[in-house]
Amino acid sequence: MEIEIWSDVVCPWCYIGKHRFERALSEFERADEVQVTWRSFQLNPDMPAGQAVPTVDYLARRFGPDSRAMVDRMAGLGAAEGIAFDYESSLAVNTLDAHRALHLAADQGVGGEAEERLFRAHFAEGADLSDPGELARLLSEVGVPADKVRTTLAGHDYEDAVRDDIREAQLLGANGVPFYVLDRRYGISGAQPPELFLGALRQAFEHQG
Repeated sequence: MEIEIWSDVVCPWCYIGKHRFERALSEFERADEVQVTWRSFQLNPDMPAGQAVPTVDYLARRFGPDSRAMVDRMAGLGAAEGIAFDYESSLAVNTLDAHRALHLAADQGVGGEAEERLFRAHFAEGADLSDPGELARLLSEVGVPADKVRTTLAGHDYEDAVRDDIREAQLLGANGVPFYVLDRRYGISGAQPPELFLGALRQAFEHQG
């Protein structure tokens, strides 16, 4: 069974959802029969390319005084999942190049590892995920040759793949991320509790064929 996950690496709910889904998958009796495919989505596609803005400033402009409560809430939810959210250091960026690099990583067989590495880099390490050199360094840590990342990002490779993923999410009715599709038959929206994911996995297998 294929599980497709639409996600953005600057989306806190996507990071939480990833960990919750993986907890469910670790308890699933037929996990070895599951293939996870990561799909691209951009929360802020209009963010200027090459510009990195402190996330706290970006959120303050977008949500006003409520932004501080949002940050504190996400930090608490993240801690419950073993995730560190350091909003004081994180940078809001356009993620097109990050997604292109993730497509490359998937073709190299390390898509899931690359997703986790970029999530942690953004939320806990203050990495600029719009910087090709930074992306090359991060993905080299999970086995993607740094020079291959730089070469890919210097051109236009995978741009169509990223846009196709986003278009497909919209056709499937996804208004936001994370969005999970099980065998193109069941859709789950949001960072649901692990028990819901587990139940959905079992149900999807029962109704295969």
